Amino acid sequence: MKRGNASTAEALRLDSVSKVYLSSRVPVAALKGVSLSLPPGTFTAVMGPSGSGKSTLLHCASGLDEPTSGKVYVAGDEMKFGSEAELTKFRRGRVGFVFQQYNLLPALTVRQNITLPLRLAGARLDKERFRTVVERVGLAGRLSHRPSDLSGGEQQRTAIARALVTWPAILFADEPTGALDARNAREVLLLFEEAVRTFGQTIVMVTHDPAAAASASSVLFLSDGRIVDKMERPTAATIAERMTRLGGEASLTAAAEV
Repeated sequence: MKRGNASTAEALRLDSVSKVYLSSRVPVAALKGVSLSLPPGTFTAVMGPSGSGKSTLLHCASGLDEPTSGKVYVAGDEMKFGSEAELTKFRRGRVGFVFQQYNLLPALTVRQNITLPLRLAGARLDKERFRTVVERVGLAGRLSHRPSDLSGGEQQRTAIARALVTWPAILFADEPTGALDARNAREVLLLFEEAVRTFGQTIVMVTHDPAAAASASSVLFLSDGRIVDKMERPTAATIAERMTRLGGEASLTAAAEV
């Protein structure tokens, strides 16, 4: 089962995106003219030292934060940062989210949590896709349970199903394995890999873990608000080595600015 708009040339494009924050009246440039293009059906990890801008990149690319300058395109459509209502409508039809915290509603069942975004959008549930997604994430026997009845891994799988069932053009994941043990973290990463293969899903994942990033087909490395490297077919060892060098480079840059 592949997504209907899988023929779109780009799932995500950033054109010279910058983000400047004012902290104690001192401008802090978190992103500096970042440009990138990701085709559909790809799994990309984003890594970098603390303060490199990786979370800001995810927030600007997903519409959770407005860039100071530059443009963001999702599935070929420009993201307009006008009213909050318009932005929410744009994201609802194109963007899925998975966070470290599961953000499930405790009073709702697993089924209700998964289908909540569709109900809020007034969209029809694709029963075949719902059944396929629920089976893939291993929750077919847990649909009537509430989040308090689930393990951490099951709660995160519920959050993943909630994101996938809406057919997003792109799914953003922010440290999705950060609160999980090694076994559940591996299960989540395997689900991401399968979502790319089975559904043609596009995934962008911010992580600090080289082992998690090695599940992606490519890794973008950020430093000082810029993309400084890209690695194809990564391994945990090659990622860790690159991160070690980036950490040293970041320290040298900070020392030079003192």
